[in-house]
Amino acid sequence: MAIEQMAMPQLGESVTEGTISKWLVSPGDHVNKYDPIAEVMTDKVNAEVPSSFTGTITELVGEEGQTLAVGEIICKIETEKTETQEAPKREEEQSTPANNPSHGAGKDRSNKARYSPAVLRLAGEHGIQLEQVEGTGAGGRITRKDIQKIIDSGMQQKTETPKAAAVQAPQEPKQQQKQAPAPALSAGDIEIPVTGVRKAIAANMHKSKTEIPHAWTMMEVDVTNMTAYRNSIKDSFKQNEGFNLTFFAFFVKAAAQALKEFPQMNSMWAGDKIVQKKDINISIAVATEDSLFVPVIKHADEKTIKGIAREITDLAKKVRDGKLTADDMQGGTFTVNNTGSFGSVQSMGIINHPQAAILQVESIVKRPVVMNNGMIAVRDMVNLCLSLDHRVLDGLVCGRFLGRVKEILENIDENTSVY
Repeated sequence: MAIEQMAMPQLGESVTEGTISKWLVSPGDHVNKYDPIAEVMTDKVNAEVPSSFTGTITELVGEEGQTLAVGEIICKIETEKTETQEAPKREEEQSTPANNPSHGAGKDRSNKARYSPAVLRLAGEHGIQLEQVEGTGAGGRITRKDIQKIIDSGMQQKTETPKAAAVQAPQEPKQQQKQAPAPALSAGDIEIPVTGVRKAIAANMHKSKTEIPHAWTMMEVDVTNMTAYRNSIKDSFKQNEGFNLTFFAFFVKAAAQALKEFPQMNSMWAGDKIVQKKDINISIAVATEDSLFVPVIKHADEKTIKGIAREITDLAKKVRDGKLTADDMQGGTFTVNNTGSFGSVQSMGIINHPQAAILQVESIVKRPVVMNNGMIAVRDMVNLCLSLDHRVLDGLVCGRFLGRVKEILENIDENTSVY
């Protein structure tokens, strides 16, 4: 028999950590290779993690709700191996860095200086010098469990110095240095635990607002003809296709078409460079009662209005049924958000990091409008609100892009094909 360690897998591009939402197994359970053992949340989606081995679960290292870096150990599995294979493994386990600090020589230490927020917070709170800690994670990375072991053993006094505390504190993220005091509870108050999905939303929104210099602009669009056209065909469309033709599909199609003409809008900030994406993948926000998911319509510029309407329907159903996959959430390059669905007429969206812009489609409302001939008419009007990353985009290109979206929408009428 041998003990194998299961590490946190990388569940998507640019993913560096995951949160264990739910364990699907318990110590003592037998699993086959590829059996799902846990639900892990990353980028606001729960994905099932399959076992890499066939054997018996001996220890669940990660706890539900705990965030672990890619490569950190999440559980241990006892597998069947020959005695000749088992002996070297036992020797290795007896001389791990955690048990024998001097054994670290010659080991992979490429990740020694990569610290997760949880490690930084714990080390800062207890005055632990991270450079003196031997990490047991992949590449010598220090894990939360390594720090907790030092704290539990009372060994932090050996590594704690006033200088260490002063040096370590600035490395800690600002929001973790100064925790807001918990409000006092009164009779009838309800404490609601923060779910893994809500934590991911909070982290992504905080990252977006602290890293991205947001700017904002708005245009009003006359969609009277588009509204009349959609209303005239919606019943026959539903009867023939089996799903709804929503106004939102027209807006997503217009945005995708304009992105093709203004590819700068389809870009991302990458530190010392700007990456202009070739594929036009539109992220759409889908809300549940307590969470927000952002699935992606891939290659939206290549799809018809009907095709986009079908994808919107399918992705929304996946969210409601809890069947959204990691792949459904990956690869978005620009976000279109249907804030008008709950009556909003003006809003400033927070950009979906690392994208460079988000377009808010507000509610279509009837308003008196002065026409070109000077007459006043009641028209169906909608506000389009664009938030932009001013590191990547300037007002000129954003104004032209938004103007092009407006032009496309105002020219949709009974001669437009949805197929």
